[in-house]
Amino acid sequence: MSLFNVYCRVYQNLFKVAVNFFNWRTPELIEGEGSLSRLPALIKEHGFKRVMLITDANMVKLGFAGILQSGMEELGLACAVYDGTQPNPDITNIEAAVKIYKENDCQCIVALGGGSPMDCAKATGARIARPEKTIRQMKGLLKVGKDTPRFYAVPTTSGSGSEATIAAVVSNHETHEKYPINDLHLIPDYAVLDPVLPKGLPPHITSTTGMDALCHAVEAYIGHSNTKQTEEYAIEAAKLIFDNLIKAYKNGGDLGARRNMQVAAFKAGVAFTRAYVGNIHAIAHTLGGFYNTPHGLANAVVMPYVLTEYGESAHKRLAELADAVGLTGGSDAEKAAAFIEAIKDMNAAMNIPDKIEGIKDEDIDAMIENAFKEANPLYPVPKIFTREDFKKIYKAVQK
Repeated sequence: MSLFNVYCRVYQNLFKVAVNFFNWRTPELIEGEGSLSRLPALIKEHGFKRVMLITDANMVKLGFAGILQSGMEELGLACAVYDGTQPNPDITNIEAAVKIYKENDCQCIVALGGGSPMDCAKATGARIARPEKTIRQMKGLLKVGKDTPRFYAVPTTSGSGSEATIAAVVSNHETHEKYPINDLHLIPDYAVLDPVLPKGLPPHITSTTGMDALCHAVEAYIGHSNTKQTEEYAIEAAKLIFDNLIKAYKNGGDLGARRNMQVAAFKAGVAFTRAYVGNIHAIAHTLGGFYNTPHGLANAVVMPYVLTEYGESAHKRLAELADAVGLTGGSDAEKAAAFIEAIKDMNAAMNIPDKIEGIKDEDIDAMIENAFKEANPLYPVPKIFTREDFKKIYKAVQK
């Protein structure tokens, strides 16, 4: 083992011990069909009068933002709206939302949408809590350190798990960076899981966000920083996804499958916010930063390649996941291979490609460096990737 690998493992082990002393919490859930309509009354019950709603243009188009805004206004709550969140939100989005929050003297934040509005809302809360710090200065671990405004998360996709996590992922489209802000103060206070909200999602969004949730469960489970709870949640999430994702993809109106996918995404989110992700995410973030590749799509495509590259270091844990989802094999290696093949089969069944279009040779070195720095020393992966390992994956997924 190289000195660098020893350094990474020592860092990870020390951090695993340290996090046991953190004030971990899980969002309070508001669940069930029609639970969105109960949110305005809850906000009023909590004593707030001026609400900031952070969402995107699609939620406005679908009418969900209007429903929530009308519900709040009927109860006498003032609702300021920022609907300019773009996929892979950047600092411009965050600063625009902060401006609206301050101009309207808001008291709490509601995020409505997929991972992007969630990330934008979390970063907005961080900037409000720490106005003296830039977003970049809060990059990394535990750089917020103060309470953010009360945060109600309303996911409309079943993938990012952001309604349960400490992370906000921010993009800088000028530098092609995409990096997380990780802080316990960013965990939402409440999460609304209404299965009606993802009912009308296009199939390709259902598929890629669902595979994002699977990636969270898998990376959390095979990493070296698990607790008993993260293991249980990751296993439960993987089983729910294998049983329900293709059902939801084929029939968006299947509220049972939608409900199960929401639970899966939430549990996978709880698992990875404590146990962390790995090299799949490090690579996917660079693809989002350089090419605006949707995060779920990047994770879905990259996942089989990275799991294969881990080799023997991941066989036992992947075999346990294979057992959990009903796959068979004569050895851990065979079960691990079966699990990876099952991921490929799910991708193919939902028309997810096995390559990423547009990766430029001249960008690969910079992406390797970004991925290497994101992953090491923090991510407790089964195998610490060298720069050559990262390069092998980029070349493998390049179309």
